[in-house]
Amino acid sequence: MSIPSQSDAEHDRISAADIEKMATLARLDLNPDEASRYAASLNHILSMMDRLSAIDTEGVEPLRNPFDGVQPLRDDVVNALIDREAFQAVSGAHQNGLYLVPKVIE
Repeated sequence: MSIPSQSDAEHDRISAADIEKMATLARLDLNPDEASRYAASLNHILSMMDRLSAIDTEGVEPLRNPFDGVQPLRDDVVNALIDREAFQAVSGAHQNGLYLVPKVIE
């Protein structure tokens, strides 16, 4: 089966300016060279996705599980081997049975 090939020039969907804008919004410091490389890389990925989309998958069953059988699940039961006090004794900080972590959202 032949997959239609399209040049990367047809897939200039993301520009270096787009990458720089996203980097600014994400508070990332990128130089123009990095932005250009990221744009080229993302456009290459989009080009590959276009090629995959062109493949005729009519009649192909979706893969539900990579294993032949059913994935075994364990019973959801309380495990007496988990000792909260022992784990919290070695943790950085805890209060009222809960772990305390640094604030990550301003």
